Amino acid sequence: VVFQAIRAIPRGRVAAYGEVAARAGLPGRARLVGRLLRESPRSARLPWHRVLRADGRPAFPADSEQAREQLKRLAAEGVEPAGGRIPARYFAWRSVDIDEALWGPR
Repeated sequence: VVFQAIRAIPRGRVAAYGEVAARAGLPGRARLVGRLLRESPRSARLPWHRVLRADGRPAFPADSEQAREQLKRLAAEGVEPAGGRIPARYFAWRSVDIDEALWGPR
């Protein structure tokens, strides 16, 4: 069910671990989503790069190879970070941040 929720994130959109958990019927189980992603076989071919921390930052340490790879894959889908974070407008299942919609990225 978690993998189905991850696969349901549209190209060019992202979701937080907690949002994926809620969509999978497991509210409050964000860490479980992270563990399942970490332990998933490559053959699962999941769009792991579309899953972020709740604050829009990559799931990995900022200067790590994994974070660079995640941002590279997102950029290939048209997702542009602002200040090291992915703006709310790219989140698939989140309502738009009204301040950001009116005044632009923070």
